[in-house]
Amino acid sequence: MEIIPAIDIIDGKCVRLTQGDYAQKKIYNEHPLEVAKQFEDAGLQRLHLVDLDGAKAGQVKNWKVLETIAGKTGLSIDFGGGIKQQEDVNIVFNSGAALATVGSIAVKNEAELVEWFMIFGADKFLLGADVKDEKIAIGGWLETTDIWIYDFIEKYIGHGIKQIFCTDVSKDGKLEGPAVELYKNIVQKFPALHFIASGGVSSVDDLHALRDAGCKGAIVGKAIYEERVKINKLGSF
Repeated sequence: MEIIPAIDIIDGKCVRLTQGDYAQKKIYNEHPLEVAKQFEDAGLQRLHLVDLDGAKAGQVKNWKVLETIAGKTGLSIDFGGGIKQQEDVNIVFNSGAALATVGSIAVKNEAELVEWFMIFGADKFLLGADVKDEKIAIGGWLETTDIWIYDFIEKYIGHGIKQIFCTDVSKDGKLEGPAVELYKNIVQKFPALHFIASGGVSSVDDLHALRDAGCKGAIVGKAIYEERVKINKLGSF
């Protein structure tokens, strides 16, 4: 299982939110490149970079941070937040991202997203699914849909998606442990999927549980910044 550290960006700074609440913001480092280099030095090879300003504005904002990290580290970066138009996709790839992370557009505008898959290749996208009670949540988690997570995944595998990460919104940023049972069910239903767990990781034990559940990757954010897990232990997980 690959450990994928997360950097969330507001105003060019490395921050973390609790349950997606911008009012519950904590700044960890004013220089995201420093944080990214620490991850690379620890042997980690991938980075989950989230443009929270972009997510709020509905268009990519912090592409300069992406460009800097991509240019000055060897990390393979997936970048998301505010990718709503094809122009945003172009900016993300031109700034050095290996993958474009998409979420709410997959619910709100499937036709547009599928068009991007045809232009850029579905394997260039990381699909994010926020989930509450096994139903897809969108709009900064404020809006719950009646779309069942398993139907959602099945549909997008049909469109050629290879990698999906799933965040149980009741867990994210709370350091209370991940939704292992949910992830186990997803992995069992879709064994060929490159499935990545996200949200709730609070310890190395949680990571062992995710690995044992069959997850191919785990996105870890707050647990690293709060020093619940040591990054030098994660490079060869």
